[in-house]
Amino acid sequence: MRESVARRMLNVVARRENPRPPESSALLAALPLPLVVLDAADRFRFVNPAAELFFGISAAQAHTLTLTDLLPPDNPIFELLRQVRELDVTVSDHDLALESPRLHKTGVAVQGVGLPEEPGAVLLTFQDASAARALDRQLAFRSAARSVSGMAAILAHEVKNPLSGIRGAAQLLEASVGDADRELTVLIRDEADRIRFLVDRMEVFSERPIERAPLNIHRVLEHVRRLAQSGFAAHIRFVEEYDPSLPAVWGNRDQLVQVVLNLVKNAAEAITAMEEPREGGGEIVLRTAYQHGVRLAVPGSDTRMHLPLVVTVRDNGPGIPEDMQAHLFDPFVTTKPSGSGLGLALVAKIVADHGGLIEVDGRPGRCEFRLHLPMHSEEAEA
Repeated sequence: MRESVARRMLNVVARRENPRPPESSALLAALPLPLVVLDAADRFRFVNPAAELFFGISAAQAHTLTLTDLLPPDNPIFELLRQVRELDVTVSDHDLALESPRLHKTGVAVQGVGLPEEPGAVLLTFQDASAARALDRQLAFRSAARSVSGMAAILAHEVKNPLSGIRGAAQLLEASVGDADRELTVLIRDEADRIRFLVDRMEVFSERPIERAPLNIHRVLEHVRRLAQSGFAAHIRFVEEYDPSLPAVWGNRDQLVQVVLNLVKNAAEAITAMEEPREGGGEIVLRTAYQHGVRLAVPGSDTRMHLPLVVTVRDNGPGIPEDMQAHLFDPFVTTKPSGSGLGLALVAKIVADHGGLIEVDGRPGRCEFRLHLPMHSEEAEA
């Protein structure tokens, strides 16, 4: 299927009489698939808008660059280009990592095909599977959260009531025993309180409809920053990179404050826990951006999510081990020695309840959480 699409695009681009007529340019520009044409020296000859977003550069910038300006020469994509040119065949590769100081894409499928009218020229198409993987993970997070909510309902009924009786009995015993035994009754009471607190935290996973309204996400971020800098993150530098033209988010203010506060608190704790402080000090970056993106269809429903608003929380802490990232939002999974593993699970549930997505990119020396949120529209209120 992808090969036939690439061949059709090849015929459009490589027509002898008119290599790129106006209607063909419009067709290529409308394709949601990132598409570029490289000449024999790997210079960009054509970049469609989807490729501009994919590489984070404009078409005008691309025409001044070669592919080696964006990727190191040992990247597997250059071997793919060599095979296309030398063997004159269509070559595909999957699950590639396109990583450099300017680019960080993983799980990318690349297809290359030669242009017979221009020796050495190659048409490349890219398919970034990260959004699809994020959606799959999000659905898994929601299922896990529902399991926790069911468990919380059982615990609330079967545990909290007898727990209250145990705590009350310990209080009565505390007033009538000696000092040596009083220490044990205090231990019973404290452990009962701890279990009750854990059950209460799990109850927030219950399936309740959320009240939403149009809100300025920058006010949410500013509120969280003030809270953090007046308390747990007083020693950390904050950098704000906001898009002032960002439209309103369709969401619940208190819940989004809880989401961002949890992410900022985790970032601050990760920075504080570093054995060797970062040169220049700890830093947390709060960023917003508008991202033109495809509408994602939710499997098993007619829902299509348009998530153009991106909120990023990034820190320069130690990062997150790669083997932890796939399970980071699962309930009871934590990297903290004393953590309960419910904070990020709750974050994922709240984001999912908003119809959004959350992604994490953790590497040594950096951790970045990206929230993809819906914007307010008349359709959202309907």
